[in-house]
Amino acid sequence: MFKKLFGQKPPATGIPQATAAAANKTISAIQNLTEHEETLEKRKELLEKRMEAELEKAKEFTRLKKKAQALQCLKKKKLLENEISNLDNMIMRVSEQRMMLEGQRTTTEVVSSMHTAALAAKDNMKAMKIENVDKVVDEINETTDQMRQLNEVFANPLGLGTDLDEDELMGELEELEASELDKELLQPAPVPTAKVPAASEKMPSVPQKQKPAKTAEELELEALEAEMAA
Repeated sequence: MFKKLFGQKPPATGIPQATAAAANKTISAIQNLTEHEETLEKRKELLEKRMEAELEKAKEFTRLKKKAQALQCLKKKKLLENEISNLDNMIMRVSEQRMMLEGQRTTTEVVSSMHTAALAAKDNMKAMKIENVDKVVDEINETTDQMRQLNEVFANPLGLGTDLDEDELMGELEELEASELDKELLQPAPVPTAKVPAASEKMPSVPQKQKPAKTAEELELEALEAEMAA
């Protein structure tokens, strides 16, 4: 299908690609068609104005009872209508051809990009061989196993503590506890005695209650009473 559209032989890969010359030719053709379409649109606009002018002239001649002149204006108007209709057909064909070329150009660029991507993916797969991937995975697994072994080694106690027997130590501890318990059971219980205080011992003196200190007002009142008594 692409071969029919672009008129060129597909490459060995089976995916058609537009050459730089063909791409430039397509762009130039699209530009030319666009310019022609704009020119036709401008001419159509001009003819429509002339047609409206002939119609107004025909109306004016009709109002003035100039039938021949009015008929002549209507003939010109009809000719202009036919030319405008032809211009519409030309504009439509130019527009269709331009749109077709734009679509072909877009399709060509998309197919070319897809083909380039496919070649890049193929090259990547060649560079990344399956045996290389397996080798990398094996190296990762080997490194992981080595780290696991190191962690297990460091998790075990080091030094003299590795030679001690936990069961033997627990047995010695139980013997010590039993020996201490036997000693406590063999000792006689102490007899409590009440201590009687000797007669010579003095009883603690009861502290006498001290009078509170007088305030300044009380002292001043006593001085005043003494002065009056004198």
